Amino acid sequence: MKRSIVYLLTVLFGTLIIHAQTNINSGKSSVFRAGASTSNITPPLGTPIIGNFTEPPAINIHDELHVRCLALDDGTTKLVFVIVDNVGIERMVFDEAKRLINEKTGLPKGNLLMSAVHTHSATSAGGLGEKRRGWNVDEPLDEYQTFVANRISDGVQIALNRLEPARIGWGAGEVPLHLFNRRWMMKKPVMNPFGGIDQVKMNPGIGNPDLLNPAGPIDPEVSFISVQSIAGHPIALLGNYSLHYVGGVPNGDISADYFAVFADRIQELLKADRQDPPFVGILTNGTSGDVNNINFGGKSEKHAPYAKMRIVADDLAQEVIRVYQNIHYHDWVKLQAAESELSLQVRRATPEMLTNIQKVLLRPDTAKPLYNKLEKFYAKRVLQMQKEWPDDVSIILQTFRIGDLGVAAIPFEVFAETGLEIKEKSPFKSTFTIELANGSYGYLPTPEQHKLGGYETWLTTNKVQIDASAKIVEELMSLFSTLK
Repeated sequence: MKRSIVYLLTVLFGTLIIHAQTNINSGKSSVFRAGASTSNITPPLGTPIIGNFTEPPAINIHDELHVRCLALDDGTTKLVFVIVDNVGIERMVFDEAKRLINEKTGLPKGNLLMSAVHTHSATSAGGLGEKRRGWNVDEPLDEYQTFVANRISDGVQIALNRLEPARIGWGAGEVPLHLFNRRWMMKKPVMNPFGGIDQVKMNPGIGNPDLLNPAGPIDPEVSFISVQSIAGHPIALLGNYSLHYVGGVPNGDISADYFAVFADRIQELLKADRQDPPFVGILTNGTSGDVNNINFGGKSEKHAPYAKMRIVADDLAQEVIRVYQNIHYHDWVKLQAAESELSLQVRRATPEMLTNIQKVLLRPDTAKPLYNKLEKFYAKRVLQMQKEWPDDVSIILQTFRIGDLGVAAIPFEVFAETGLEIKEKSPFKSTFTIELANGSYGYLPTPEQHKLGGYETWLTTNKVQIDASAKIVEELMSLFSTLK
């Protein structure tokens, strides 16, 4: 009897050894883990709100601003998403946060994907006024930038501390009804601030008789990653949708826009309120540089403050929940990251533009504009660019692999057609792109859209060489190819 028991124990122990060895040889851990957190980055009242051509002081906090973090661990590699409620964060702020995290946790900087959601109702984390626009890397961070970097570090550390055995799944639905390309081809040429002629106008107005057709596509897909505990409790859900922002925010209000409303609504629909640790809903901005939620070819709509963003966020959350019911969860998936630095040339004003700018600046402020109502604003920005900006800039491009899901990260406001191109060319079964990641360098039109002109192509709104989007897509495909 004793010999039989010994024999059975020997067989069982040997089986466990073989199973463990198989996991080691395959690079697979028997335990996949996930953790999530939020940290508050709400600025004080009186700080300027950026996102438009004026910067009113904050007089009300409608909803708190946060850093939202999702950490994943396959036993060998840890990846962390860091999504910040801000219009756009300069690379030096993210770099400082990565330095702090690496110093305190040992996590490689390339395994941290950090991005801004692009709310137009938050204080700047890119310096105030014209003080810094992503180029003066030698100037120390200001008080709010330092605060944000430290709060990002705190959030990541908390998410890592909360890692627990988990399962992961992902999926995608479609919500096209709130997406409209905001760039329109016009019947009549449009004068830009530099004295040139554009074929396209951004936000041309509802009912404009000169409208022809939208100048580009939309990407209706809403992608998401869901992680839950082994017991089935939701830990976090990270979504991705290509919509610029919603707005409808009263002047002087601080708000994270529909990104925060989605996070709250998805928690409600998942019945994940008052958990310990708390559930974290996250919405990242996809490729929405030329997409908003206004149908210029339709009828005018009126909504009370915050009403439209609740509609959009609810529709988005409902579609995610519909797909969520049938996604497949994995007990373990392989995680990988790859990143590179890409050097891009900085655009410069042509001699003709500089001549026209001087004409604009010589006119009194009360005079009727020569070319465009924004000509003086852009004239000053171009001259500052000529004086202060470098000849080239180095940007971070980044890719994550989560099983057969690929994630790309780009530090620009990316056009929808570029996002669609990345999805088409990606070697992964599913792919989405997060914009304004690891920096903020303005708009990224395609070379074809540059030919049409329009706000997003104007110098200083767009800062880098005209074929930059093509170079970026090529580099991302190269990075994807290394994740095997």
